[in-house]
Amino acid sequence: MNFFSNILNKKKKAKTFYITTTLPYVNGKPHIGFAMEIVRADVLARYKREILGKENVFFNTGTDEHGKKILENAEKENLTPKEYADKMSKNFSEILPKLNISHNNFVRTTDEDHKKSAQKFWQICFENGFIYKKNYKSKYCFGCELEKTDSELEDGICPLHLNNQIEIIEEENYFFKFSQFEKSLLKYFKKNPIIPDFRKKEIENFVKKDLKDFSISRKKEKMPWGVEVPNDSDHVIYVWFDALVNYISALGWGKEDDNNFKKFWQEGEVFQIAGKDNLRQQSAIWQAMLFSTNIKNTDKIFINGFINGEGGIKMSKSLGNVILPEEILEKYNTDALRYFFIRHINNHEDSDFSKKIFHEAYMANLVNGIGNLTNRILKMSQDFNFRLEKKPKIDFENLPLKDYDFNKYADFVWQKISDLDKFITNEKPYKKIKQNDISVRDDLIYLLEKLFLIAQYLKFLMPESSEKILEAIEKNQKPEKPLFEKIDFS
Repeated sequence: MNFFSNILNKKKKAKTFYITTTLPYVNGKPHIGFAMEIVRADVLARYKREILGKENVFFNTGTDEHGKKILENAEKENLTPKEYADKMSKNFSEILPKLNISHNNFVRTTDEDHKKSAQKFWQICFENGFIYKKNYKSKYCFGCELEKTDSELEDGICPLHLNNQIEIIEEENYFFKFSQFEKSLLKYFKKNPIIPDFRKKEIENFVKKDLKDFSISRKKEKMPWGVEVPNDSDHVIYVWFDALVNYISALGWGKEDDNNFKKFWQEGEVFQIAGKDNLRQQSAIWQAMLFSTNIKNTDKIFINGFINGEGGIKMSKSLGNVILPEEILEKYNTDALRYFFIRHINNHEDSDFSKKIFHEAYMANLVNGIGNLTNRILKMSQDFNFRLEKKPKIDFENLPLKDYDFNKYADFVWQKISDLDKFITNEKPYKKIKQNDISVRDDLIYLLEKLFLIAQYLKFLMPESSEKILEAIEKNQKPEKPLFEKIDFS
């Protein structure tokens, strides 16, 4: 059986679309970076539903709940690990409706179905000869839950977790034969599955540095909080190896009824969205795991940058510059935050975020932008008693979102908004209405048609605002309340 040929055959254009975020670890509350990732995934899911139909898109998210950090945090709070995971996972499931997320599934790695899938995946990988047991000694970052080489450390410290000491682990574990997948991974990368290209080059360089096998189990007597290794109750599956299987367990892989897996993974386009700190896990480790079990690889992996505090300073509790999405949603509406993520957070590079930066964008582009434009156009059509009867056709397939370019898509929409503002300034239709100039009818047709198109484009990005604009056009009345209220910055 050829385990490395499963993705190399050219296939016809997919008619279904599967999108998944990474699973956030439940050792803290949802941060602004998680909110950005889930909103971006939601925008793509909504867009693909428009193209392919609602029944042909599956949007997965959830929470990662095993591992040493969860065990220790639970002990600190005098809770069982499951009680702690239940409490913390709720923070993530409850933020989704607040962000207007249209997910199809919320998987938890403590779900029984997921645990069975993870064990089956392990068993197949083991039977195929890619898992073995040995004694080993390694350097381990508690924050990343990953082994680290000396080249990945700075002065013996993980650059992503400066406050955590590197641990030395020495015990007998099961290992995954990661080293055997260099050629297969490099061939996979030639299909350009990773967005952006500079992240693809980064992971190519990592793979070319001589891949090392890595530990995929922990001794249960030392770390009992995890999925038990099949046929060896002394070990639990390493948290990353367990968690990555969620992408297919969410679709019913490993169960008798695996129709969703066949429809969305085997036959569809598989799209993963992740942060840059997940590059190795998503684009190398997970893909090698898929090779090892002869399952199709991911079609596209979109890598986000980080969100930093103002001035490019990394957000941290000690600096007091951490912003949670709830802090923004308490004052501004959901669409405002969704807008900012899509237009003002760079697709792939790190971006700054502060309440001041957010407020300035809100006032300039929402209150005085699409909000003011909608009011002006509907006020004029209402005063002239003119209603748009024929709706223009829309070419959704050729929007910038087809290339997964969020920033370009938002700029495209806001250019349309700017064009209408300029049209009103130049043509002055409001004066023609006062003069009862019948030629204003053509102006209003143009303005309402273009506003209708803008509202349609916005339904992926700002669904609530889109619905309000379309309703206002249908009623030929400006919205009763402004789309975006003026808010004082404080």
